[in-house]
Amino acid sequence: MQDFTQQVEIRKTSRTETVTKGDDSRDHRSENDLCDVLLQFADDRLILGHRLSEWCGHGPFLEQDIAFTNIALDSLGQANALLELAGKTEGKGRNQDDLAYFRDTFEFRNCVLVELPIGDFAFTLVRQFLFDTYSLLLYESLTESQFAPLSAIARKAHKEIDYHVRHSREWMFRLGDGTEISNRKAQDALNVLWAYSSEMFLANDSYLAMQAAGNVGDLSIIETEWRNTIKQTIEEAKLQIPSDLPCVIYNGRNGYHSEYLGFVLAEMQYLQRSYPGCKW
Repeated sequence: MQDFTQQVEIRKTSRTETVTKGDDSRDHRSENDLCDVLLQFADDRLILGHRLSEWCGHGPFLEQDIAFTNIALDSLGQANALLELAGKTEGKGRNQDDLAYFRDTFEFRNCVLVELPIGDFAFTLVRQFLFDTYSLLLYESLTESQFAPLSAIARKAHKEIDYHVRHSREWMFRLGDGTEISNRKAQDALNVLWAYSSEMFLANDSYLAMQAAGNVGDLSIIETEWRNTIKQTIEEAKLQIPSDLPCVIYNGRNGYHSEYLGFVLAEMQYLQRSYPGCKW
């Protein structure tokens, strides 16, 4: 597989020799769209990874404390790879650290679901199940991406996410089909989170452009598969899919977020913003 930088140089050389100024403009827009979509994928995992890290040392028991920490590390590792790729695509000299620590809230492209506070144990597990299932289906589609560096990231991360789904799905059964209290807490969490879940499948203009280019999968197909999988698990867990609830959409894909993201970034970015360029 060619290094991404080499691919960019080859593409630039080809444009210089064979295309017109108008073609350059279209290609520039395409690279902007690709960068935006990469940030969507990366920011979801960066923010959710940070939220999961808040459980470190606070899990209900040691095994689950370690599980949350490992899943957080997986999410941050995926975010790191995607942010690195986004920085190279952007072509402004920013690396993954710059994109993580020196963007403001309106520049983040994550869905609002992942920035919500961790809540109680049931809230975190239900959110993980909803997002993990989406993430697995998304990455399965991305393995077929025409953009080789993205498909490579998806193939590498797929095994990790498969474990995440098995972990959170198992806990859906434990909570839903457990005690009266665990069932109630899981259902309460589902009632809140369900209203935010649709935003994962909203395709902005950048995503639609990349879908047309064969670089990403069709979110409408992914949503149908997601709903079928979620419905089966929820029913087996003796929970109910909420009905007649308003869909809460902040349009995080275009930079419109809840107030919670600002608090996350204030904590996550404090060190680098206070001491730019600092290293361990």
